[in-house]
Amino acid sequence: MRIEVHVHGNIPLRPGVSIAQIEAGLRPWLAYVDEESLADVHSVYEDEPGVVYDPARRLLEVCWTGDVGRNFREIVEEALQGLNAYTERAAEIEVTYYHDDGTDEYGIVFVGPTPEAIREAQRQRMVDDVAHLLTRHFGDSEIGEVVALVNQLFQRTWAEQGTAVRPSSATQVQPSAAPSNRKRLH
Repeated sequence: MRIEVHVHGNIPLRPGVSIAQIEAGLRPWLAYVDEESLADVHSVYEDEPGVVYDPARRLLEVCWTGDVGRNFREIVEEALQGLNAYTERAAEIEVTYYHDDGTDEYGIVFVGPTPEAIREAQRQRMVDDVAHLLTRHFGDSEIGEVVALVNQLFQRTWAEQGTAVRPSSATQVQPSAAPSNRKRLH
């Protein structure tokens, strides 16, 4: 069974990283889509660039949609983790699956130069998400209480796990009110 997926985000890379190193890191993804190089990885939508390396800005830009099978989730996580050694700082890559029944499955894969950097990016994303959600009903004081609790939870799990980072992806299924037109809005 094939499903449409959209992968989106920007990964800042260290100085001196070559296109060959990026392609080596992304080899599982390239093999999955049966392509040899980044230049060949095209989105099914013409207005999306695909996977593009901008050496002047040292940035890997990902805006790619394709039809994939069940094991793509593991492939894309493995490929993005293959870039960790080349990243300048942690970044998040959104991965959205568009199911035929109208539900969208949204996940985030974090990449970064160290487990600590990835963990901090995960914590910051959680704080941002929770604070944004709470602003609908609460003021800064109440939001601060919840953010402090989130920070404590991250500190506690970090202390318990040491340098081990939990799996890099977080996924949630979001039912759509109406069938998705599958056109990406950025």
